[in-house]
Amino acid sequence: MTGTGAEPGSGFLAVDSGGSGLRVVVGTAGRGPLARAASGEPVRTGARGIDAGHLLEQLLPLARSLAAETGVERLETAVVGAAGLASLGDELRAELPGALARELGTRRTALAADAVTAYVGALGPRPGAVIAAGTGLIAIGTDLTRWRRADGWGHLLGDCGGGAWIGRAGLEAALRAHDGRTGGSAPLLACAEEMFGPVAGLPGRLYPRTDRPAVLASFAPRVAECAPDDPVAEGILRAAARHIADSAAAVLPRNDAAEPLVALTGGLLNLGDPLVTSVDEELAKRVPGVRRVPAEGDPLHGAVRIATDLATGSFTLPRDAAMLCVTSPAGERSTPEPRTDT
Repeated sequence: MTGTGAEPGSGFLAVDSGGSGLRVVVGTAGRGPLARAASGEPVRTGARGIDAGHLLEQLLPLARSLAAETGVERLETAVVGAAGLASLGDELRAELPGALARELGTRRTALAADAVTAYVGALGPRPGAVIAAGTGLIAIGTDLTRWRRADGWGHLLGDCGGGAWIGRAGLEAALRAHDGRTGGSAPLLACAEEMFGPVAGLPGRLYPRTDRPAVLASFAPRVAECAPDDPVAEGILRAAARHIADSAAAVLPRNDAAEPLVALTGGLLNLGDPLVTSVDEELAKRVPGVRRVPAEGDPLHGAVRIATDLATGSFTLPRDAAMLCVTSPAGERSTPEPRTDT
């Protein structure tokens, strides 16, 4: 994309919308982030996907307050990174750019999947792959001409190796021990009963809940705690590491002569060495020559980075109709957008 840079007095709005609510930054291309705020209410999902009205209800007061606080006269560029955008973002894509133009004077809006903002926050505009691993798990990679995605299909169909996957596998091992079946773990059974009470009642307490992935993921740290002394728990983390390495391998650029780069980001890293060491070992087996690098920043940092590049005319990332859509002042996509490989 080419451009002449930001106008005097103009700034950017960067947003990270996820399971814990909204995080919002206002800044300028020359001075970077100037102020930030947050809303602790996650954006609702309705029949048309992510609820644009509910997002705007929270975002607009924060954006106006931050603009006034920083003296930014016009939020010319907006970047909204949203969890679920790829599959649930039709309403956002249809309504958000026009609403931001009317309410804030925004001339250019980028809507990005949270996996894309996680990628940009972790690696910036470099080819490679990023694994965003928390309760769920998604891998995204690019050769800077197109995006590739693997997993991110939710706790029932995928998210293999993520927190909910590890927690579910740990609870299954606990139930096996309760039943006397092979593959059970007495330490995990003890941990499960400490956290949830008698495991015979676990299905009744778990299945009706709408936050099942988070409840399952809450058991993942106990699996990591048991892993050094329990072969079953260690095997669960090793299997998770294999899934993570498989997802990374699926999205890494295939025709890049440079050393392949992989970054991990998200709360799953808090499990520490019992998981991270296995991930490094499995990556080395799956992708010879791979180099895992520390993530430079988080998804909000990625949204800020995209906003700054758009404002200065230095944006080089590939567009994609589902994963990274950039609108012009007229509300039209500024360039054709290729489909994402999945």
